[in-house]
Amino acid sequence: MKTTRPLVLLLVALSQASAAPPAARASWDDVNVVAHGLLQLGQGLKEHVDKTKAQMREVDGKLRAFNGTVAELERRQREQGETLAAKLKELEEKERTLEELAEEVRARVEEAKGQSEGVLASMEKAEEKVEGNNSDDGGVPFLQRLLSSQNRRIDQLVDKIKQQQDKLEKQSLHLQALQRKVAHKRVKSHRRRDEETVLRGEPASSAQTAAVARDCQDLFAQGQRTSGVYTVQPVGSRPFNVFCEMATEGGWTVIQKRHDGSQDFNQLWESYKKGFGDLNGEFWLGLENIHALAMQGRYLLQVELSDGQRQPDVATYSFQLAGEEEQFALRLEDESSPQEGILSTGATSVPFSTADRDSDSAADVNCAQLLSGGWWFSSCGESNLNGRYPRRPSGQARPHLRRGMFWTSSEGQNYSVRTSVLKIAPATMKQ
Repeated sequence: MKTTRPLVLLLVALSQASAAPPAARASWDDVNVVAHGLLQLGQGLKEHVDKTKAQMREVDGKLRAFNGTVAELERRQREQGETLAAKLKELEEKERTLEELAEEVRARVEEAKGQSEGVLASMEKAEEKVEGNNSDDGGVPFLQRLLSSQNRRIDQLVDKIKQQQDKLEKQSLHLQALQRKVAHKRVKSHRRRDEETVLRGEPASSAQTAAVARDCQDLFAQGQRTSGVYTVQPVGSRPFNVFCEMATEGGWTVIQKRHDGSQDFNQLWESYKKGFGDLNGEFWLGLENIHALAMQGRYLLQVELSDGQRQPDVATYSFQLAGEEEQFALRLEDESSPQEGILSTGATSVPFSTADRDSDSAADVNCAQLLSGGWWFSSCGESNLNGRYPRRPSGQARPHLRRGMFWTSSEGQNYSVRTSVLKIAPATMKQ
């Protein structure tokens, strides 16, 4: 329509020019030039409209392709969610199977105990029979046969219990493998979610990445290099906040920190179990959280101590921590071979002890009440990094004043401590 209108005006101008007097016809060449210009303008407008239509069709095709890509990504995310749900359901079924196997093992043990009691009762009756019939030797072979029969039954029960234990161990290994797979699937799912967010032009959320990290080393592997407070979620555990110390070799998860005495560490069992303090200051992470981290594999414990006068002492140990059913017992194996020992648990594990939960090996005294704070006391012995913060200048501590933070050197000297940091990381970080 816009192209035909100039043509109509051109025809009107031509008709008027033909009807004009001879003087006006002299400008026919000018009219011809104007007409030719208008024709070229109309042609240019038509080409521009055609080109714009082609560009709009191309943009529409790209939008359709983008919408298809977004729909495909959403479909994949739904599939991943269904897969994760199936894996979690499988984990729950495996856990129920483990519980059933454990219950069966306990029943077998109870049955074995009952059989043993029956054997003892039969032996007592047989002895009475033998004593009442000293002149008759027939009771002795009967007793021997009875004992042999009971021994065979006990051996069979022991074999069954061993088989059940083997099944439990295999199920436990399979369950751990499934948990690792689920954690890996979660990481991949969150990465895909970030990719979709980028495709939509929205900023990626770093909090989603941090929420699936198992510990500070996992955060380090994801690219975090700044020390500070992060949220982690160990396998099979709820999420909780930790302080991560990012070093050149990897990320350490700090479980205890003391440096100024601002936090009271003379707490009872529940506080040491749940944790207390300020993650940006002095704190105790909590035995439950430490256990959840340590259950993910082989971990290292690094201890850094300073008394304010000597060079800081650093020691590294292979670290194992049991659950509450075993009083959060600690077992260490020296990895660093320091000149002076800082912590020691010996060949066996040492349970955690507080003033209201006395689990130390000292028979006549409660070490937590005597020394203050909660700790892995063997016999009120070689260290207590959760004791009272020293207010006097650091140095050698008098033996009868060991209610504060202290450790015992390899020469048997007791030293007070003014700063302490306990931190853990997977053993693979050192490899």
